Amino acid sequence: MNAVYITRISKFLPNNPIENNQMEEKLGLIDGKTSKARRIVLRNNKITTRYYAIDDDGNVTHNNAQLVSEAIELLCDKDFGKNKIELLSCGTSSPDQMLPSHASMVHGYLKNVNLEVNSPSGACCSGMNALKYGYMAIMSNQVNNAVCTGSERMSSRMSADMYEDEISHLKKLKETPVLAFKKEFLRWMLSDGAGAFLLENEPKGDFPLKIEWMKGYSYAHELEVCMYAGGDKLEDGTLKPWAEYPVEDWKKKSLFSVKQDVKLLSENILVKGVESLKDAIEKNSIKPKDITYYLPHVSSYYFRDRLYDEMVKQDIEVPWDNWFMNLDKVGNIGAGSIYIMLEELVASGKLKKGDTILLSVPESARFSYAYAFLTVC
Repeated sequence: MNAVYITRISKFLPNNPIENNQMEEKLGLIDGKTSKARRIVLRNNKITTRYYAIDDDGNVTHNNAQLVSEAIELLCDKDFGKNKIELLSCGTSSPDQMLPSHASMVHGYLKNVNLEVNSPSGACCSGMNALKYGYMAIMSNQVNNAVCTGSERMSSRMSADMYEDEISHLKKLKETPVLAFKKEFLRWMLSDGAGAFLLENEPKGDFPLKIEWMKGYSYAHELEVCMYAGGDKLEDGTLKPWAEYPVEDWKKKSLFSVKQDVKLLSENILVKGVESLKDAIEKNSIKPKDITYYLPHVSSYYFRDRLYDEMVKQDIEVPWDNWFMNLDKVGNIGAGSIYIMLEELVASGKLKKGDTILLSVPESARFSYAYAFLTVC
């Protein structure tokens, strides 16, 4: 088996950072009213700025595939051009269309050479699954290099016009035209952006990161759907997909907006996360003291202290000084968050040879978790 190294990292965050008081100006007011939920959610998640692929006039500046192609262009230079890429593996929860695949569309924008593409589906873990595919392809000597990406383009799914038909329908029924909290919750967290890694079978560059191991977990066999889009959750906990609804219900029920079962999230996301983390590090003979930098992807700072408390409870405490996060500055970029977090750590100049990094990514869609352990070479 070949050793696998992350030799280059890049990110692309569209346009200027958006502050909290600018969000509704960009996304629009629902029913012409300022959201009460916005203040509550922002107070808990502690995000101060995020990025939207929208200009000052509300026009779309980039779709998802374009965000990724921009990040990949930044990954390349005269020493490694995009024509040298052998495998393209792109994860996202928000592809621009159902077909063709996300990676195929990115490849179309790159206009480089014939290569293999891979498009893992899912939510936040899709970025890690994209990384794992590239990792395994190089490790098994299928290719010499791979570009792996994580990205989101969520702003278009959070715009006020996504909910207009639902609000109008509620008014016709003489019901209070208020958007359910499960639909507003993520509206004040999500951000646009893309990150990219170049993986190679040799430790090139100033501080290449060796991927020591990767591990994934799913609890879908015991837990129901928590975060979803393209369907609606029924009283019995099952998910009814959009294709089983009449067309007129698609907008009346905001079926394509991203929703979150907040109660189910708070009851399970941390317990299962620490349970899977403990299993991953024990199976790979790692102790918390062996982790120089712990990079947890969390959707909100609300969960950060609670995650630490759960670690202490399950006896795998990683000291606060070893944590590295950037959620407050860039927002929750879903599948792209861990890429952009690692890029910022590498760019900080803090790393030295021998340091270790644990990437930790939860996915609340149906409670999946992915981990990667890196060593600075």
